[in-house]
Amino acid sequence: MKKITVLLAAGALGMALMPGVAIAQESAKQDMKDAGHETKNAAKDVGHGTATAAKKTGKATKDTTKKVVHKGAQKTDEGATKVENKTEPQ
Repeated sequence: MKKITVLLAAGALGMALMPGVAIAQESAKQDMKDAGHETKNAAKDVGHGTATAAKKTGKATKDTTKKVVHKGAQKTDEGATKVENKTEPQ
């Protein structure tokens, strides 16, 4: 009789703990899914930041290049004008 009571008690305890194990497994599975989603979103944010920075840098480089070329063209025009003035008879 004592063995039956012990077996019933052990069975009842085992049945009571089963949902806890299932919940822990589901929680771990959901944690992994959440980690995957967070990693994906972080990668998107990094890509967006990189693209934005590259776009700004490219625009700044383009603007600076235009300014330098424009200044060089002005100096060339001024130099050509000075040469023309010196060659004209006075």
